[in-house]
Amino acid sequence: MRTSLSIVAALCALAHNAGSARCADTGIPRERMQQVYEAAQTPYKYGIVVRGEGNQAVDSPSVFRHGAHWYMVYICMNDVGYETHLARSDDLLQWQPLGKILPFRAGGWDQWQAAGGIALCDPAWEGSHQLQPYDGKYWLSYVGGALQGYETDPLSIGLAWTLDPTVPEPWTRLDDNPVLARDQPDVRPFEKETLYRSQIIHDPDQLLGYPFVMYYNGKIKSGYEKIGMAVSRDMVHWTRYGDDAVVANGEGKQYGISGDPQIVRMGDLWVMFYFGAFWKPNAFDTFACSRDLVHWTKWEGPHLIEPSEPWDETYAHKPWLLKHNGIVYHYYCAVGSQGRVIALATSQDLRAPNTGN
Repeated sequence: MRTSLSIVAALCALAHNAGSARCADTGIPRERMQQVYEAAQTPYKYGIVVRGEGNQAVDSPSVFRHGAHWYMVYICMNDVGYETHLARSDDLLQWQPLGKILPFRAGGWDQWQAAGGIALCDPAWEGSHQLQPYDGKYWLSYVGGALQGYETDPLSIGLAWTLDPTVPEPWTRLDDNPVLARDQPDVRPFEKETLYRSQIIHDPDQLLGYPFVMYYNGKIKSGYEKIGMAVSRDMVHWTRYGDDAVVANGEGKQYGISGDPQIVRMGDLWVMFYFGAFWKPNAFDTFACSRDLVHWTKWEGPHLIEPSEPWDETYAHKPWLLKHNGIVYHYYCAVGSQGRVIALATSQDLRAPNTGN
């Protein structure tokens, strides 16, 4: 079943007429968007922080704190497909790979593709950055597929959990997986070819009537990708929300990518960091803002990050941003002279003198 945005809009209008403040307007003023842009700027490119082993490429970082350490969930890929790995850091700069948490497995809908990212991380912009357990477990969502190769369609979305997110051991995959797939009866036009990376947040206010909200990008046959939503009460059963995507670009050409959303709470706004590609030159990171988690105002100004160095001269995209001790850290997938790696940019220059990083 799909929740209709038109019904939600009507309910919001009734609530507004009754004096409720729960349903916000759909536009964020340019001045407020500028403030978000300035808060998220990271002009200093620190350099590469995670590389693959051998011929492996790495991609799609997501970072959380647990105890005294920082952890990064990221994906590694080769000619076969995607696996999900874990790394640890004491300072957010130097990262030690620990091992696999979603490896290939024998058989099943996700045997050759398992590209994961953390779920239910504290969304506060300068918050704890800790994972929020649900049902006594820590969670991630992942893109899974049964075919070998680079992002070989079809791909679907699954969930996995662990009791200890710091241990490099395989997470337990849900028996109900995949939770979202292109062949389900409520699939929307923008996701009929395949589904990609997702992020799940916990909304304690239940603005949409559900505690868990997922954002993910879906693709049609032409390669055009948009970001849509789904909601859940129990992290297992998911309902698509709305009749179409909530963030899209390149509508005129019906081509390009808006993808890999990360959601944070910055003051009174929800901020979605995401990457864009091909509806403008190159691949880059940008953002959109919302008050109600449904209506998003896209930033039309300078990119948060874009190609500028040899290691990211092809693509600088797929964001994960956090603020800690007054410094903004922007992790991203960099593609360039060093292959596909994970790089970092910061709001203060943290590079060692005379070394460049």
